Amino acid sequence: MTMPNFLVIGAAKSGTTSLHHYLRQHPDIFMCPKKDTFFFNFDGREPDFGGPGDNAWYEGRAVIDEAEYRALFAGVTNESAVGEACAGYLYDPDAPARIHRLIPDAKLIAVLRDPAERAYSSFMQQVRDGIETTTDFAEALSLEADRISQNWRPIWHYRNRGLYFEQMSRYLEHFDRSQLHICLYEDLQQNPIAMLKGIFAFLGVDPHFEPDVSARHNRAGIPASRILYRLIMSPNALKSVAKPLLPARLRAAVKSTVTESDALLHRPDLPSALRRQLVGGLREDVLALQEIVGRDLSHWLL
Repeated sequence: MTMPNFLVIGAAKSGTTSLHHYLRQHPDIFMCPKKDTFFFNFDGREPDFGGPGDNAWYEGRAVIDEAEYRALFAGVTNESAVGEACAGYLYDPDAPARIHRLIPDAKLIAVLRDPAERAYSSFMQQVRDGIETTTDFAEALSLEADRISQNWRPIWHYRNRGLYFEQMSRYLEHFDRSQLHICLYEDLQQNPIAMLKGIFAFLGVDPHFEPDVSARHNRAGIPASRILYRLIMSPNALKSVAKPLLPARLRAAVKSTVTESDALLHRPDLPSALRRQLVGGLREDVLALQEIVGRDLSHWLL
């Protein structure tokens, strides 16, 4: 069965969910119907992390069997570009070799976000979902080294996951630079159509196609009503009763309203003192990254 010929590899909290939805609109692109399979993260192994709820989180999400992964692409017809988006691939030190072993000619797309803002957004998502054990970002950063040493899953690695130069360098050990297309999150925010046209050209599909980019997906923030959020987003008896009665499209619309609405999600700004702290530790990585990206990233250091 078919394997993808391109992957969106990350970064997490950098618009990969929105990008997945935009790419799937193109008539010459088949996107894996399941975003974030984590297939190249686990290489046939069951998740084995040490953080609270880590392994349970992957149940029903991770696809670790190759035949099951290939079956996700059974719907491919005449699309020339066949892809999967998984934000977990960029940070994983072993993913580049695994990808190269199975699809050495793959085209790879990375979307990179200001690493300090990315870290804070990831933290806010953990708070939003009721997973993070603290609502204090400074405390979460102080706990990061211990969490990493105890093998907590990557979502907890707020600062380290923004060391993009290290991560991109690992991919360049296995893939030619011409196989890698790097975008910035601010491009997606400011001019998504132009960014998508660049991706379409990279994938060799019609660059003139314009998808609907009005919707944004998987936004982080603090729920205005935690009770409502958990009622909609977490398993519970009411959801079990309602699920067979409500059409899938209606359930998706309700979920989207709760997770994407500015009225229902509060997004406080990253405190300036914490930004300075993060930027100080990321400076050398950002400066080195500029050569790979081929763009000035000095605004990430302000």
